[in-house]
Amino acid sequence: MSSVDVAIVGATGVVGETILRVLEERRVPVGRVGRFASRARDGVEATTLDALAPYPVVFFASTEDASAEYAPSLVDRGAIVIDNSATFRMAEDVPLVIPEVNPGDVTRDHRLFPVANCTAIILCTALAPLRDAAGLRSVRVATYQAASGAGRAGLDELLAGERALVSGATEPPAAVFPRALARNVVPQIGSFDASGYTGEERKVREETRKMLGLPSLRVSATTVRVPVRTAHSEAVWFETERATSVEELAHACEGAPGVVFHRDGIVTPRDVEGTDLVHVARLHAEEDGATHHFMLWCVGDQLRKGAATNAVQILELLLERGYV
Repeated sequence: MSSVDVAIVGATGVVGETILRVLEERRVPVGRVGRFASRARDGVEATTLDALAPYPVVFFASTEDASAEYAPSLVDRGAIVIDNSATFRMAEDVPLVIPEVNPGDVTRDHRLFPVANCTAIILCTALAPLRDAAGLRSVRVATYQAASGAGRAGLDELLAGERALVSGATEPPAAVFPRALARNVVPQIGSFDASGYTGEERKVREETRKMLGLPSLRVSATTVRVPVRTAHSEAVWFETERATSVEELAHACEGAPGVVFHRDGIVTPRDVEGTDLVHVARLHAEEDGATHHFMLWCVGDQLRKGAATNAVQILELLLERGYV
């Protein structure tokens, strides 16, 4: 397999840095790697269309404004764009892909690949084998989301708060999150709409439907920020289309790509930090004898499977198929 030159816009942010690391770890056959940011600095170029034009693959790990400004022109010029922002996720003619879940949505004609919301990626990776085994009628999820979902600024704010509380110093006021996150949980990620849902909750609902190929699936989410560094956790209640059993669902999870299934015990965010798989545990019926209503717990690293690793896996899929 021949190598391909890639550019990374937002290379100095936590997702951009993680994309670089994952490319190296997975030994993806890349040639020249261009590092771009909003302004030039040592080893990093300022982002302009002309500077990005020579690269056949461009990763965006920056702002939605940058994706909106540059991605369409790059695609028109023939580049493949893999975009970690929310800018194009719900566009009708654009696939929203988790390679372990819906690789069939990708065709040779596609050149723009948004990376889905991190919470939705972890959720759909866990739900896909259950959908395949018994169908899905509804999903309710409560999330416990890491500070890294708000980027480096979120991680820095959590650390500053923790240090202040430990030392007895005055805690810095919350700036990234709606309330101080250290030793706290914050039940708001994004702005509220008229119905009481936040932006994050709307993303989870709409993107889950798109990636699972179930546009009428009932999805309800409550998304909560917790004082954890990089891994998201989710408590999931789901209803299957047909009657099934915990054993059948467990068997489906055990053979699912990208999933580590735990028949016994628990798994926590710290257990999975720095890894690329989604862990599923505590699968059980909602009530004794239930045949349609079940619960599970899933955990995945937000920076990796929820963002950088999924982006790199999309490139791997395209290379494998000869689309690059």
